[in-house]
Amino acid sequence: MSTIKVEDVAYVRFSAPDLDAMEQFLTEFGLVRAGRTDTALYMRGTGPEPYAHVTQKGEPRFVGVAFRASSAADLEKLAKAEGRAIDALDGPGGGQVVVVNDPDGHRLEIVAGREAAQTIAVTREFPTNDSFFYPRQNNPKRVGEGPSRVKRLGHLVLGVSDFARAAEWWRARFGFIPSDQWPEQNPRGAFLRCDRGAMPVDHHTVGLVQGAVRFGHAAFEVADFDDLMRGSEHLRAKSRQHEWGVGRHFLGSQIFDYWADPWGHIVEHWTDGDLMDADWGTRKVSPDIVRAVQWGMAAPATPRETPARQ
Repeated sequence: MSTIKVEDVAYVRFSAPDLDAMEQFLTEFGLVRAGRTDTALYMRGTGPEPYAHVTQKGEPRFVGVAFRASSAADLEKLAKAEGRAIDALDGPGGGQVVVVNDPDGHRLEIVAGREAAQTIAVTREFPTNDSFFYPRQNNPKRVGEGPSRVKRLGHLVLGVSDFARAAEWWRARFGFIPSDQWPEQNPRGAFLRCDRGAMPVDHHTVGLVQGAVRFGHAAFEVADFDDLMRGSEHLRAKSRQHEWGVGRHFLGSQIFDYWADPWGHIVEHWTDGDLMDADWGTRKVSPDIVRAVQWGMAAPATPRETPARQ
Protein backbone atom coordinates (compact mmCIF):
# COMPACT_ATOMS: atom_id res chain seq x y z
CA MET A 1 0.00 0.00 0.00
CA SER A 2 1.14 3.54 -0.73
CA THR A 3 0.38 6.74 1.15
CA ILE A 4 -1.59 8.08 -1.84
CA LYS A 5 -1.85 7.31 -5.55
CA VAL A 6 -1.12 10.27 -7.80
CA GLU A 7 -3.18 10.58 -10.98
CA ASP A 8 -0.68 12.12 -13.39
CA VAL A 9 2.24 14.47 -13.81
CA ALA A 10 1.15 18.12 -13.69
CA TYR A 11 4.05 20.42 -14.60
CA VAL A 12 7.80 20.85 -14.57
CA ARG A 13 9.50 23.83 -12.92
CA PHE A 14 12.74 25.46 -14.09
CA SER A 15 14.64 28.66 -13.44
CA ALA A 16 16.31 30.75 -16.13
CA PRO A 17 17.84 34.23 -16.30
CA ASP A 18 15.81 35.41 -19.30
CA LEU A 19 12.05 34.82 -19.30
CA ASP A 20 11.67 36.41 -22.75
CA ALA A 21 14.09 33.89 -24.28
CA MET A 22 12.35 30.98 -22.55
CA GLU A 23 8.92 32.14 -23.67
CA GLN A 24 10.08 32.51 -27.25
CA PHE A 25 11.50 28.98 -27.28
CA LEU A 26 8.47 27.40 -25.61
CA THR A 27 6.13 29.21 -28.02
CA GLU A 28 8.12 27.79 -30.93
CA PHE A 29 7.96 24.39 -29.20
CA GLY A 30 4.15 24.60 -29.13
CA LEU A 31 3.18 25.80 -25.66
CA VAL A 32 0.98 28.84 -24.98
CA ARG A 33 1.42 31.53 -22.36
CA ALA A 34 -0.94 30.96 -19.41
CA GLY A 35 0.40 33.75 -17.22
CA ARG A 36 3.47 35.83 -16.52
CA THR A 37 4.83 38.07 -13.78
CA ASP A 38 8.14 39.90 -13.43
CA THR A 39 9.65 36.77 -11.92
CA ALA A 40 7.73 33.79 -13.34
CA LEU A 41 6.43 32.43 -16.65
CA TYR A 42 3.61 29.87 -16.88
CA MET A 43 3.08 27.99 -20.16
CA ARG A 44 0.24 25.59 -20.96
CA GLY A 45 -0.88 23.10 -23.57
CA THR A 46 -4.24 22.77 -25.26
CA GLY A 47 -5.64 20.50 -22.53
CA PRO A 48 -7.35 21.51 -19.27
CA GLU A 49 -4.23 21.77 -17.09
CA PRO A 50 -3.79 25.48 -16.22
CA TYR A 51 -0.06 25.19 -16.96
CA ALA A 52 2.48 22.48 -17.78
CA HIS A 53 5.80 24.37 -17.63
CA VAL A 54 6.93 27.00 -15.12
CA THR A 55 10.05 29.15 -15.36
CA GLN A 56 11.08 31.30 -12.42
CA LYS A 57 13.74 33.94 -12.88
CA GLY A 58 17.18 32.90 -11.66
CA GLU A 59 20.20 30.83 -12.52
CA PRO A 60 19.46 28.19 -15.16
CA ARG A 61 18.52 24.86 -13.59
CA PHE A 62 15.81 22.25 -13.20
CA VAL A 63 13.85 23.08 -10.03
CA GLY A 64 11.33 20.27 -9.72
CA VAL A 65 8.26 18.43 -10.95
CA ALA A 66 4.62 18.34 -9.84
CA PHE A 67 2.11 15.49 -9.72
CA ARG A 68 -1.65 15.68 -9.38
CA ALA A 69 -3.27 14.15 -6.32
CA SER A 70 -6.82 12.87 -6.71
CA SER A 71 -8.27 15.06 -3.95
CA ALA A 72 -7.60 17.57 -1.20
CA ALA A 73 -8.09 14.70 1.25
CA ASP A 74 -5.15 12.84 -0.30
CA LEU A 75 -3.07 16.00 -0.04
CA GLU A 76 -3.89 16.18 3.67
CA LYS A 77 -3.00 12.51 4.07
CA LEU A 78 0.38 13.02 2.42
CA ALA A 79 1.13 16.17 4.40
CA LYS A 80 0.44 14.36 7.67
CA ALA A 81 2.53 11.32 6.70
CA GLU A 82 5.50 13.42 5.60
CA GLY A 83 5.24 16.10 8.29
CA ARG A 84 4.86 18.82 5.66
CA ALA A 85 2.64 21.87 5.36
CA ILE A 86 -0.07 22.42 2.77
CA ASP A 87 0.58 25.71 1.00
CA ALA A 88 -1.21 27.82 -1.58
CA LEU A 89 -0.02 27.09 -5.10
CA ASP A 90 1.32 29.89 -7.27
CA GLY A 91 0.21 30.57 -10.82
CA PRO A 92 -3.00 30.35 -12.84
CA GLY A 93 -5.67 28.03 -11.49
CA GLY A 94 -4.68 28.36 -7.85
CA GLY A 95 -4.85 25.19 -5.78
CA GLN A 96 -2.79 23.72 -2.96
CA VAL A 97 0.57 22.00 -2.81
CA VAL A 98 2.65 19.79 -0.55
CA VAL A 99 6.38 19.89 -1.29
CA VAL A 100 8.56 16.85 -0.56
CA ASN A 101 12.04 15.78 -1.63
CA ASP A 102 13.00 12.31 -2.77
CA PRO A 103 16.12 10.61 -1.35
CA ASP A 104 18.32 12.45 -3.87
CA GLY A 105 16.79 15.85 -3.15
CA HIS A 106 14.61 16.13 -6.25
CA ARG A 107 11.82 18.59 -5.44
CA LEU A 108 8.35 17.09 -5.90
CA GLU A 109 5.23 19.23 -5.70
CA ILE A 110 2.02 17.28 -5.10
CA VAL A 111 -0.95 19.44 -6.06
CA ALA A 112 -4.73 19.39 -5.77
CA GLY A 113 -7.61 21.81 -6.25
CA ARG A 114 -6.31 23.53 -9.36
CA GLU A 115 -9.06 25.14 -11.42
CA ALA A 116 -9.14 23.66 -14.90
CA ALA A 117 -8.39 25.94 -17.82
CA GLN A 118 -10.64 26.20 -20.84
CA THR A 119 -9.30 23.79 -23.43
CA ILE A 120 -7.91 25.13 -26.68
CA ALA A 121 -9.70 23.51 -29.60
CA VAL A 122 -7.52 21.38 -31.85
CA THR A 123 -9.35 19.66 -34.67
CA ARG A 124 -8.15 16.78 -36.80
CA GLU A 125 -8.09 18.77 -40.01
CA PHE A 126 -7.36 15.81 -42.24
CA PRO A 127 -8.20 12.16 -41.57
CA THR A 128 -5.52 9.63 -42.46
CA ASN A 129 -5.78 7.27 -45.39
CA ASP A 130 -4.03 3.94 -44.93
CA SER A 131 -4.41 0.48 -46.42
CA PHE A 132 -7.18 -0.40 -43.95
CA PHE A 133 -9.45 2.64 -44.33
CA TYR A 134 -9.71 5.56 -46.77
CA PRO A 135 -11.76 8.30 -45.10
CA ARG A 136 -10.14 11.25 -46.91
CA GLN A 137 -11.54 11.67 -50.40
CA ASN A 138 -11.54 14.73 -52.66
CA ASN A 139 -9.63 16.49 -49.87
CA PRO A 140 -5.85 16.84 -50.42
CA LYS A 141 -3.83 16.90 -47.18
CA ARG A 142 -1.90 20.12 -46.55
CA VAL A 143 -0.30 20.08 -43.10
CA GLY A 144 0.80 23.71 -43.11
CA GLU A 145 3.52 25.44 -41.14
CA GLY A 146 3.94 26.44 -37.52
CA PRO A 147 4.65 24.96 -34.09
CA SER A 148 3.37 21.61 -32.92
CA ARG A 149 0.21 21.81 -30.84
CA VAL A 150 1.28 20.53 -27.44
CA LYS A 151 -1.59 19.08 -25.43
CA ARG A 152 0.04 18.24 -22.09
CA LEU A 153 3.08 17.15 -20.17
CA GLY A 154 3.32 13.35 -20.29
CA HIS A 155 6.46 12.23 -18.44
CA LEU A 156 9.96 13.06 -17.28
CA VAL A 157 13.17 11.16 -16.58
CA LEU A 158 15.42 11.72 -13.56
CA GLY A 159 18.84 10.43 -12.62
CA VAL A 160 19.09 8.94 -9.13
CA SER A 161 22.06 7.73 -7.10
CA ASP A 162 20.48 4.47 -5.87
CA PHE A 163 17.70 3.06 -8.06
CA ALA A 164 16.38 0.46 -5.59
CA ARG A 165 16.08 3.04 -2.82
CA ALA A 166 14.47 5.64 -5.11
CA ALA A 167 12.00 3.24 -6.73
CA GLU A 168 10.75 2.00 -3.36
CA TRP A 169 10.46 5.57 -2.04
CA TRP A 170 8.39 6.69 -5.04
CA ARG A 171 6.18 3.58 -4.88
CA ALA A 172 5.54 3.81 -1.15
CA ARG A 173 4.38 7.42 -1.29
CA PHE A 174 2.69 7.77 -4.67
CA GLY A 175 1.74 4.26 -5.82
CA PHE A 176 3.85 4.14 -8.99
CA ILE A 177 4.04 0.79 -10.80
CA PRO A 178 7.15 -0.21 -12.80
CA SER A 179 6.12 -0.90 -16.40
CA ASP A 180 9.59 -1.96 -17.58
CA GLN A 181 12.74 -2.25 -15.49
CA TRP A 182 16.31 -3.12 -16.42
CA PRO A 183 18.50 -5.13 -16.32
CA GLU A 184 16.66 -8.33 -15.52
CA GLN A 185 18.70 -8.88 -12.33
CA ASN A 186 19.45 -6.10 -9.82
CA PRO A 187 17.60 -3.35 -11.76
CA ARG A 188 19.24 0.03 -12.16
CA GLY A 189 16.42 1.78 -13.99
CA ALA A 190 12.69 1.66 -14.70
CA PHE A 191 9.80 3.42 -16.36
CA LEU A 192 7.01 3.92 -13.81
CA ARG A 193 3.30 4.49 -14.45
CA CYS A 194 0.51 5.75 -12.24
CA ASP A 195 -1.84 3.25 -10.62
CA ARG A 196 -5.42 4.11 -11.57
CA GLY A 197 -6.71 0.57 -11.39
CA ALA A 198 -8.64 -0.49 -14.48
CA MET A 199 -8.16 2.90 -16.15
CA PRO A 200 -5.36 2.74 -18.75
CA VAL A 201 -2.60 5.30 -18.23
CA ASP A 202 0.60 6.27 -20.02
CA HIS A 203 3.21 3.48 -20.10
CA HIS A 204 5.43 5.78 -18.07
CA THR A 205 4.98 8.99 -16.14
CA VAL A 206 8.43 8.87 -14.51
CA GLY A 207 11.71 7.30 -15.55
CA LEU A 208 14.31 6.68 -12.84
CA VAL A 209 17.84 5.81 -13.94
CA GLN A 210 20.77 5.09 -11.63
CA GLY A 211 23.79 7.33 -12.20
CA ALA A 212 24.41 11.02 -11.72
CA VAL A 213 21.63 12.89 -9.91
CA ARG A 214 20.22 15.05 -12.70
CA PHE A 215 17.26 16.05 -14.81
CA GLY A 216 17.01 13.90 -17.94
CA HIS A 217 14.18 15.23 -20.06
CA ALA A 218 10.51 16.24 -20.01
CA ALA A 219 8.11 14.96 -22.67
CA PHE A 220 5.06 16.73 -24.07
CA GLU A 221 2.29 15.09 -26.08
CA VAL A 222 1.40 16.64 -29.45
CA ALA A 223 -1.68 16.21 -31.62
CA ASP A 224 -0.49 13.46 -33.98
CA PHE A 225 2.39 12.37 -36.21
CA ASP A 226 1.89 15.12 -38.80
CA ASP A 227 1.79 17.66 -35.97
CA LEU A 228 5.06 16.32 -34.55
CA MET A 229 6.74 16.59 -37.95
CA ARG A 230 5.34 20.07 -38.51
CA GLY A 231 6.80 21.14 -35.19
CA SER A 232 10.13 19.55 -36.01
CA GLU A 233 10.38 21.54 -39.24
CA HIS A 234 9.36 24.70 -37.41
CA LEU A 235 12.04 24.31 -34.73
CA ARG A 236 14.68 23.59 -37.39
CA ALA A 237 13.66 26.77 -39.22
CA LYS A 238 14.16 28.67 -35.95
CA SER A 239 17.67 27.17 -35.62
CA ARG A 240 16.88 25.41 -32.35
CA GLN A 241 19.16 22.68 -31.01
CA HIS A 242 17.98 19.25 -32.14
CA GLU A 243 18.97 16.33 -29.89
CA TRP A 244 17.43 13.09 -31.18
CA GLY A 245 14.67 11.94 -33.54
CA VAL A 246 12.46 11.38 -35.29
CA GLY A 247 11.91 7.71 -34.36
CA ARG A 248 9.72 5.24 -32.49
CA HIS A 249 10.80 3.91 -29.10
CA PHE A 250 10.51 0.30 -28.03
CA LEU A 251 9.57 0.98 -24.40
CA GLY A 252 6.39 3.03 -24.47
CA SER A 253 6.23 2.75 -28.28
CA GLN A 254 5.82 6.51 -28.77
CA ILE A 255 7.06 8.43 -31.79
CA PHE A 256 9.59 10.95 -30.46
CA ASP A 257 11.58 14.07 -31.29
CA TYR A 258 13.96 15.69 -28.76
CA TRP A 259 15.06 19.34 -28.56
CA ALA A 260 17.03 21.52 -26.13
CA ASP A 261 15.85 24.77 -24.59
CA PRO A 262 18.26 27.77 -24.59
CA TRP A 263 20.00 26.43 -21.45
CA GLY A 264 20.34 22.84 -22.56
CA HIS A 265 17.36 21.25 -20.81
CA ILE A 266 15.98 18.49 -23.03
CA VAL A 267 12.30 18.51 -23.97
CA GLU A 268 10.55 15.95 -26.12
CA HIS A 269 7.61 15.96 -28.49
CA TRP A 270 5.82 12.59 -28.56
CA THR A 271 2.68 10.98 -29.92
CA ASP A 272 1.07 7.52 -30.19
CA GLY A 273 2.32 6.03 -26.91
CA ASP A 274 1.24 2.88 -25.09
CA LEU A 275 -1.47 2.82 -22.42
CA MET A 276 -1.54 0.18 -19.66
CA ASP A 277 -3.85 -0.54 -16.72
CA ALA A 278 -2.68 -1.75 -13.31
CA ASP A 279 -3.13 -5.41 -14.24
CA TRP A 280 -0.58 -5.21 -17.06
CA GLY A 281 2.12 -5.69 -14.43
CA THR A 282 5.87 -5.24 -14.78
CA ARG A 283 8.29 -6.46 -17.47
CA LYS A 284 12.02 -7.03 -17.02
CA VAL A 285 14.04 -6.03 -20.08
CA SER A 286 17.59 -5.78 -21.32
CA PRO A 287 19.28 -2.35 -20.97
CA ASP A 288 19.97 -2.49 -24.72
CA ILE A 289 16.31 -1.91 -25.47
CA VAL A 290 15.93 1.23 -23.34
CA ARG A 291 17.31 3.63 -25.96
CA ALA A 292 16.67 1.36 -28.95
CA VAL A 293 14.30 2.41 -31.73
CA GLN A 294 11.83 0.40 -33.77
CA TRP A 295 12.52 2.74 -36.67
CA GLY A 296 14.11 6.13 -37.18
CA MET A 297 17.22 7.86 -35.91
CA ALA A 298 19.37 5.76 -33.57
CA ALA A 299 20.21 7.16 -30.16
CA PRO A 300 23.30 9.41 -30.01
CA ALA A 301 26.38 7.44 -28.98
CA THR A 302 27.16 10.05 -26.31
CA PRO A 303 23.92 11.85 -25.44
CA ARG A 304 24.27 15.39 -24.15
CA GLU A 305 22.93 15.66 -20.62
CA THR A 306 22.19 18.52 -18.30
CA PRO A 307 24.78 18.92 -15.53
CA ALA A 308 24.47 16.78 -12.45
CA ARG A 309 23.08 18.64 -9.44
CA GLN A 310 25.79 19.83 -7.10
